[in-house]
Amino acid sequence: MSENNRDGKRNARERLAAEREKRRAADKRRRTLIVGAAIVCVLALATVVGVLAANAGKSGKQSSAGPAIAPSGAIGKDSLAIPVGMDSARSTLTVWEDFRCPACRAFETAYRPTIHQLVDAGQLKVEYHLATLIDGNLGGSGSRRAANAAACAQDDGRFREYHDVLYDNQPSETQDTFADNDKLIELAGKVSGLDTPAFRKCVKDGTHDSWVTRSNAAFEKSGFTGTPTVLFGGKNIYADQSMTPAKLKQMVEAANKS
Repeated sequence: MSENNRDGKRNARERLAAEREKRRAADKRRRTLIVGAAIVCVLALATVVGVLAANAGKSGKQSSAGPAIAPSGAIGKDSLAIPVGMDSARSTLTVWEDFRCPACRAFETAYRPTIHQLVDAGQLKVEYHLATLIDGNLGGSGSRRAANAAACAQDDGRFREYHDVLYDNQPSETQDTFADNDKLIELAGKVSGLDTPAFRKCVKDGTHDSWVTRSNAAFEKSGFTGTPTVLFGGKNIYADQSMTPAKLKQMVEAANKS
C-alpha cells in the first residue's frame, strides 16, 4: 500500500471520528435542551397549580363565610340587634358590647340587677349589639366566637341567661379563652336546657360568624370610641361619670311617665 493511500485512509478515519464526536456533542446538547425545557414546563405547571390552589383557598374561605345569618328574633337595621324584654316597654336601652371587654363586665356587674328589674317589670327593653373590639386590638378570636355562641343561644331563646354566664366567666383580657368552642359549650351547661346538639352545631359551625362581622362593622362605622357604649334617649350614659344604677332607674321611670 502506498504512503499516499495510508495517509488518505488515516485522514478519512480521523474525519469520521471527528464527525461522530460532533454528532455526539450535538445529541448531548439536544438532550440537555429537552431536559431543561421539561424542567421549565414542570416548574411552570407547579406555579400554575399553586396559583390555582391559592385562589381556590381564597374562594373557599370567602364562600365558607357565607351570608350573614341573623339569630332568631334579631331586630333593627340589617337585624343586628338582639332584643331582651317586652315589646311593649316604652323605654329602650341600647348596648354595644364585647364579651372580652373588662369594662363591659364592670358595667354588667354594676348595672345588671337594675336592668333585670326594669326589664322584668316591663319598663325597659334592651337592644344588644355585639362587637369584636378586643379581637382587633389584642388579636385572637374570642370576641367573635363568644358573640357567635351568644347568637346561637338567642336562637334557643336563652340569650340573656347565656349572656350573663359569659360575663360571669370572662377571662383576663389578654387570654383568648373564649376562642375555644369547647369552652363556650361547657359554659352553656350553666344555662338550663341550652347545651343541645343544635346549640353545639351552631357554635362549632360558626353559624352567625358573618352576622357578627357585620355587627362589628356597624360598630366601627358608628363613630363610637369603645365598649361598652350604652345609649338611653340617644345619649351615651356610660360616658356620664355621675351615672349610677339608681339614676338609670329614675331616668327610665321618668321617661315612662312623660
